[in-house]
Amino acid sequence: MTEVSQREQRSQVDEEIRWMLADATGVSRSRINELPAQPELFGSEISLSSLAGVTLLSTITDHLGVDIATEDLSLDCLESIDTLVDFVTRHRTTSREETVQRSPLDRSTRGTSPYA
Repeated sequence: MTEVSQREQRSQVDEEIRWMLADATGVSRSRINELPAQPELFGSEISLSSLAGVTLLSTITDHLGVDIATEDLSLDCLESIDTLVDFVTRHRTTSREETVQRSPLDRSTRGTSPYA
């Protein structure tokens, strides 16, 4: 992946995480978008509660395909917006690559069952 596409992917993940964070916390999207990347998720600026944290993790799993609770048992990635975006970007790329490599469907055999 090129540096430009990595930056674009990270930017997209940042935007999506901020949207999900606003929904999980009830903080306005404009306020979340104004925040720098470093404030602590459980700190005073965002005030992520444990219930909102579970909601956020579930939404990330459902919409971005990264199961943070499984991938980061200590949940260190929940330190800040920045650490969360970095983690999701890194694991989203890895998950997609693994899915492609493990996919039972080969595009060259479209229309035929891989189980036949």
